[in-house]
Amino acid sequence: MTTAKEPKEHGGDVRLSGISKTYGSFTAVHPLDLTVPQGSFFALLGASGCGKTTTLRMIAGLEEPSTGTVCLGEQDVTALPPYKRPVNTVFQSYALFPHLDIFENVAFGLRRRGIKSVKQQVGDMLDLVQLGEQARKKPHQLSGGQQQRVAVARALINHPKVLLLDEPLGALDLKLRRQMQLELKRIQTEVGITFVHVTHDQEEAMTMADTVAVMNGGRVEQQGAPADLYENPRTTFVANFLGTSNFIEAEVASVSGDDVFLKAGGGKLTLPKARCTAPATTGGTVLVGVRPEKISLTHADDAGAIPEGRNRITGRIADSSFIGVSTQYVVNSPVCAAFEVYAQNIERDARLVPGADVVLHWNPAHTFGLDADQDADAGVEKVEEDA
Repeated sequence: MTTAKEPKEHGGDVRLSGISKTYGSFTAVHPLDLTVPQGSFFALLGASGCGKTTTLRMIAGLEEPSTGTVCLGEQDVTALPPYKRPVNTVFQSYALFPHLDIFENVAFGLRRRGIKSVKQQVGDMLDLVQLGEQARKKPHQLSGGQQQRVAVARALINHPKVLLLDEPLGALDLKLRRQMQLELKRIQTEVGITFVHVTHDQEEAMTMADTVAVMNGGRVEQQGAPADLYENPRTTFVANFLGTSNFIEAEVASVSGDDVFLKAGGGKLTLPKARCTAPATTGGTVLVGVRPEKISLTHADDAGAIPEGRNRITGRIADSSFIGVSTQYVVNSPVCAAFEVYAQNIERDARLVPGADVVLHWNPAHTFGLDADQDADAGVEKVEEDA
């Protein structure tokens, strides 16, 4: 085996070591270390300007890192031009050739490499993306979702070790985008190669990815499985960017065993020590978080029926919105203005209307604690701006 072929034997994992990108005095990506395991579906998630696309372009070779290295398997590709890297990129604009039919669009990469017999490979790839019957149509005759699948097929037929996806679903409407999320995940599972996907859409990242890296200001705030990031955010930015969170500033009353006991607005709350990333010292302050769907809402007249051991706060309903599957309430409380609660519409209490006094209660296990020095609104405005 020659030295030139040796890198092909290594896996398709992506390793970024100390990689950064600066433009004059502006730092788009601060030095970061990131490993994308071979065969995984990895998402870089964040608002516009967070550095996620710049990071992707450094993997592709479209941007030169200011510092650090890019490795695919054991091969250092930092100095290689894009066409010499075993990666392909699918962009939001699919860049299909309008004068070529779908078959020839997919075959383009093979023909450019001088491969004469392409029928079987192209046919197999079109079957993978479920477009076999559309082979002789032109791109303008296909829907946006079908064009997106053609772009994926055209990239995959070159057998890259890594497929890079830069906001690939951004041009699609909501219903089609959700269908394509499942479709891309199916394709990735079938071909088994590494996908690195850039998106600002939290639902998109959580639906498709095995691992999500949440980026903010050119840094990775937190990385992990989607469910772990959602349930155990380590910063207010992650807590707010991945869904909605309610925060209560509370004082640590005591720490005993596996629990931290807190005081807030004259009431008491319990927080599992394992879910508190802030220093839990008596007299200190902790930012207590809880997701809206974890909370139950009980009319104040029925407060005596709430089981013992649950965290509870009092409040008054300020607003409610019926959205079919659930009703979303906004509750003003002494410990948190505009507390949000999502209640499934199973057995609706007709008394739960604006102006009603209520008790909000939840299982302490669903509580998480963060450093109170953080901005409780971090991530909220950035999501709105990007939408």
